[in-house]
Amino acid sequence: MGELKKPANTQRQKEKAMEYFRGVLGELKKVHWPTRRQLLAYTGVVFVAVAIVSILMWIVDSGLSMALTKLLP
Repeated sequence: MGELKKPANTQRQKEKAMEYFRGVLGELKKVHWPTRRQLLAYTGVVFVAVAIVSILMWIVDSGLSMALTKLLP
């Protein structure tokens, strides 16, 4: 009976996977990572922006609700 052989392409697949992950690591080294201070500042900006948009949406929603209540009996 014949021996079971691994397909030749599994080695090539492993090589391709390793090449891919080496490329990923290389790209991650190029990334500009923010400092802790910058990260906190950016997070604060996002929270303020979300709060402002939420308030504006609440105002518009309330205004439309009042308008529809007065228009519809």
